[in-house]
Amino acid sequence: MSRHVIVAFLLVAPLFFHPAPATAQRVSRVSRRASPPTPYAVLGFTPGADRRVADWKQITDYFARLDRTSDRVLVQTLGETTLKRPLVVAFVSAPENIRDLAKYKEAARRLADPRLVASEAERDRLLREGRAVVVISCSIHSTEIVASQMSMQLAYELAAAEDAETREILRETILLLVPAANPDGVDMVADWYRRTLDTPHEGINPPELYHHYAGHDNNRDWFMLNLRETQLLSRLFWREWFPQIVYDVHQQGAASSRFFVPPFYDPPNPHIAPALLREVGLIGHKMAADLQAAGHRGVLTNALYDTWWHGGFRTAPYYHNSIGILSEAASARLMSPIDISAKELSEASSRGMPSALQSATNFPDPWPGGTWRPRDILKMEMIAARSVLSMAAKYRARYLRNFYELGRRGLDWQPGPRQPAAYLIPLAEGKREAIAKMLGALIEQGVEVHRVGKTLRAAIGAEQQTQELRAGDYLIFLAQPYRANVQALFERQTYPERRAADNKAERPYDVAGWTMPLQMGIDTIALLEIKDLVGETSLRLVREASEIRRSLNLEAKPRAPQGTHLSTNKVGLYRGWTNSMDEGWTRLVFDDFNVPYQTLRDRDLRAGALRARFDVIILPSQNDREIFEGRAPDSYPAEFTGGIGENGVTSLRAFVEQGGTLVCFDAATELAIKRFNLPVRNALEGVSSADFYCPARFCVWP
Repeated sequence: MSRHVIVAFLLVAPLFFHPAPATAQRVSRVSRRASPPTPYAVLGFTPGADRRVADWKQITDYFARLDRTSDRVLVQTLGETTLKRPLVVAFVSAPENIRDLAKYKEAARRLADPRLVASEAERDRLLREGRAVVVISCSIHSTEIVASQMSMQLAYELAAAEDAETREILRETILLLVPAANPDGVDMVADWYRRTLDTPHEGINPPELYHHYAGHDNNRDWFMLNLRETQLLSRLFWREWFPQIVYDVHQQGAASSRFFVPPFYDPPNPHIAPALLREVGLIGHKMAADLQAAGHRGVLTNALYDTWWHGGFRTAPYYHNSIGILSEAASARLMSPIDISAKELSEASSRGMPSALQSATNFPDPWPGGTWRPRDILKMEMIAARSVLSMAAKYRARYLRNFYELGRRGLDWQPGPRQPAAYLIPLAEGKREAIAKMLGALIEQGVEVHRVGKTLRAAIGAEQQTQELRAGDYLIFLAQPYRANVQALFERQTYPERRAADNKAERPYDVAGWTMPLQMGIDTIALLEIKDLVGETSLRLVREASEIRRSLNLEAKPRAPQGTHLSTNKVGLYRGWTNSMDEGWTRLVFDDFNVPYQTLRDRDLRAGALRARFDVIILPSQNDREIFEGRAPDSYPAEFTGGIGENGVTSLRAFVEQGGTLVCFDAATELAIKRFNLPVRNALEGVSSADFYCPARFCVWP
């Protein structure tokens, strides 16, 4: 074989950030009619109905009607998604609160930063007059489609109901309802579902990533903020509205519990305030109790999902002094019913749930099996949403006070021998782009970043050595309201070793390590004390990510148009039909840096003659079977089944032998090793976790 085969054990990490444009706030308001329309009156079907789905235009049209007809609903467009759809949020509250949104937004801002509160008397007034800000966000994973449909029913009931509980919710809370955090995916799923109705493939997931770049990983982007949707929502939450409670509505596998709610499973992240973990458990048990009282079986707590990882939608709030809530409903076949047998349930298990048919304290009433419908999911999600809103309304003052106190404790930080006062980011040539991306992401999350205006001295280490801070360097103090966010992103993570009775390692639920400067190759220095800090000329607070790019003389790099394919491309990027998120992230990197490439499908590799068109072919992280065999026959329409096969392997081999370079990321190395008979092997293939343990996606070898 030629020396041009490159076996690369690496993952293309999503480490690239571009600032979002200013949030769009213009909303037209017209006179209100007496009663808002039901979803049925607009859609022609009730949300959750079997085999019916509303796409994004239908959803946004319905919310626009609520905006026009209800004085309890105000809809705003935050900006455009990756594929240029409008990303909207609906503010739902009492009419008097909607009229005074600016007042309550300012109150939330002040409570989020106790430095803005002049006195105890002002604090008490804000706690007395403020409203609990609650986020409910739906269908970030768009195959978990029911929540996007549920959002319309929830909004309608809050806009139309006159019962005492609803009026209390509207009076005491301001709901920021996000009908879908991934509108592009809602349309992908809706279009695919309609295409497959009344075929043998009805209800299967789309054959493409349901976010243009990230697929399922769009819920792994809440610390790097690579995606337009994450950027827009992060600004809404952590720069503008500062919610006390964030509820992220999900679905899980069909053969499992019917509904998961907190408390979560171990281990917790050490930087989450204990008070938040208690409040998460309290709201979760309220949700579970309300579901049980309504006769719903199969509700699970204290299982599978933990609070270790930072970068998810419902975990990012913990580092912003907010309560993050997750629910996971068992899925149907998109919007088609599904039959689940007792045998399937008996074989379903997870951390904290030995069997979906076995009763336990955290799972007292298992569901016995039967037909499971989208409307079953919707009913449970509606009850759970009302539980969250009811708690926020009844204990509004307590949630506001706890939120304020956690911010105050962030400001009361006392450095010590192992507890720095600040992190210094020295301005290093060759790393300006990376520094701008990292600091921009931090600023968009609400972290305070200062630029050094003149030379200062600081102490580092137990021996108090002197460190010089030069003009143009950047400084992040720990004493700020979101201190936990700084600690969680700058410190190295050590995931606790957890083993079963057979000594096999318990697999982490999600990412186990994510230290931001390490991932981006940026040097940082922990400072114990700043010695020369005097006056405003020493440091300047950076308020927008764009300021950093300007100060570093970095030009904006517009992302390449979607689907750019040039005839002169010399780089081919393989894109199979088994939905490789690594392929999506690789496209994002190429598009961000305007690297020309051409997408290669299975048929392109099977056709051969690759060397005449390409110098480099990249296989993103997929194992040998996924690339070689693809989807099984009859599992999807024929055009989406099969892989590259023997013809594709032969073509790749010829490409390399003719001088081409084949780059294999991570799991794709399996195909090169096995199909090309390379004189190397995967030393960990078949090795039990009892013998080798590396609880992270990135393993650092000595």
